[in-house]
Amino acid sequence: MIDSSDLKRGVLLDLEGIIYEVVDYSRHKPGKGATNIKTRIRNIKLDTTIEKTFDASMRLKLAEVDQKDMQYLYKEGGNYVFMDMESYEQQFFTAAALGSSIKFLKENMVIFALIHKGEPIGVQLPNAVDLKIIETVPGIKGDTVTGGSKPATLETGTVVQVPLFVLEGEIVKIDTRTGEYLERVQK
Repeated sequence: MIDSSDLKRGVLLDLEGIIYEVVDYSRHKPGKGATNIKTRIRNIKLDTTIEKTFDASMRLKLAEVDQKDMQYLYKEGGNYVFMDMESYEQQFFTAAALGSSIKFLKENMVIFALIHKGEPIGVQLPNAVDLKIIETVPGIKGDTVTGGSKPATLETGTVVQVPLFVLEGEIVKIDTRTGEYLERVQK
C-alpha cells in the first residue's frame, strides 16, 4: 500500500485488478477543503491514459510486479520477441504492453521486463539510450550549441529534435522518459 500523496512517475498501481502506471501527478490544494492528488495514469494492457483524482489521505494498492532482465531480439508480426537472460526462454510482448518504449527499442538492448502473474505487461528502459542518427538536414557553418534545433530520424525510426550542429551518422544520447536529446556520444 502507498499513500496517494507519495505517488511518483513510474509507480505501478493495482486499481480494481487493473494495472496502471503513473504518468504524471500534481498536488491541488483548494482554498477550503482537503488536498487532492491529480494524476494521469496509463492502463498497461490497453495503453490508454486517463485522468484520476485521489484524496491526499487515500491509500492505494501497489501492483505486484516482478522485474526480469530481458534482451530484445526482434519484431515478429505485431509482437516483439524478448529473451529471458537467465532461462533463455523467449517471451512475446504486444505493442500495447510496450507503449511508448517502442520508440527507443533497438535489437540486443537489455531492459527490465515487468511480469504480472506470469504475463508480460511492460518494460522499463534505461533512463538514456545511445542511438544513431540516420537522417537529418546538414548543419550550416556557424551553427552553435545555443542555436535552434532541427528534426533528426533515429535508427529506431523515431524523430527527435537535435541541435543544428549534429550531423547524420553521429550517435546521440536520448532521454527515454522525455524523448529529448541529451548529448552527442564520442566514438
